[in-house]
Amino acid sequence: MLRSPLLFLAALFALGFANSSFAQDASLLKFFEPLPKTMDREGAPSTPQQIALGKKLFFDSRLSKDGTVSCNSCHGLDTFGVDGLPVSEGIGKQKGPRNAPTVLNAAGHFVQFWDGRAADVEEQAKGPILNPIEMGMESVEDVLAVLTSDSDYPKLFAAAFPNDESPLSWDNLAKAIGAFERQLVTPSRWDKFLQGDKDALTPLEKKGFQAFTDNACFGCHSGPYLGGQMYMKLGLVKPWPNQEDLGRFEITKEEGHKMVFKVPGLRNVTETGPYFHDGSEESLEEAVRLMALHQSGRELSPEDAKAIVAFLGSLTGELPKSLK
Repeated sequence: MLRSPLLFLAALFALGFANSSFAQDASLLKFFEPLPKTMDREGAPSTPQQIALGKKLFFDSRLSKDGTVSCNSCHGLDTFGVDGLPVSEGIGKQKGPRNAPTVLNAAGHFVQFWDGRAADVEEQAKGPILNPIEMGMESVEDVLAVLTSDSDYPKLFAAAFPNDESPLSWDNLAKAIGAFERQLVTPSRWDKFLQGDKDALTPLEKKGFQAFTDNACFGCHSGPYLGGQMYMKLGLVKPWPNQEDLGRFEITKEEGHKMVFKVPGLRNVTETGPYFHDGSEESLEEAVRLMALHQSGRELSPEDAKAIVAFLGSLTGELPKSLK
């Protein structure tokens, strides 16, 4: 598992970071960072033409076999990048096996999908289009035929990728969608707090942050995205009740990867339920309680659970209107 998360958590407890005296120390803020303005790849900033093309593709249901499903169907930008379902519905109302995570801020995560099978949002963008349950296109050639037959796409691809001999390509489709998704950054009051505005959070939210650190939640949920930077076993201390989906093991077949999933980011988490990889929990407060119990063996008090949820509310941001 990346960055030795088990050792990191053990160190946190050994150092006493689960102690309130440490939680009150402002030095804990060093484990967090404000969101970047964009999540562009280093040395390869997205151009306005690529972003515009990516936005058009993101909303285009013609990229599905029956013309009913677009990227936005499962990652609605007017619903905080999710569809609000336990598991998403693809073509023909088929249901997939996992909950669709939010696309907002996701380009900054270290891998994509719950099992990490895609390295970045560009690679991720290709998967659902050819997945028989999700968008169901039968081949890359079928996708390109749809795009080529459109009166606008050939010109838009040429403008977005002017140096390419064949601008309208499968790889460039993925790059364009990725360029758009890399702009989906949602700064919130938490960012203002990190930048020095100590009045950006309410007293209850500050109390929730203390409970969040007291209970070592930040062992996995830190950094600018409060997560999205490591894998972790679900049921680290107390076994998770649903063992049907073995997570990363399905990709690697390594015994140690059973029940290991990418740690989700917590940005906008109050708006992106239901929760967990299987969408099994509607209540965020209950999800917080379950995480404490199964990941650290702690029984959260109702007061702490409510305060943590209040803190998580400070992570709710707003998408720029130009990107909706």
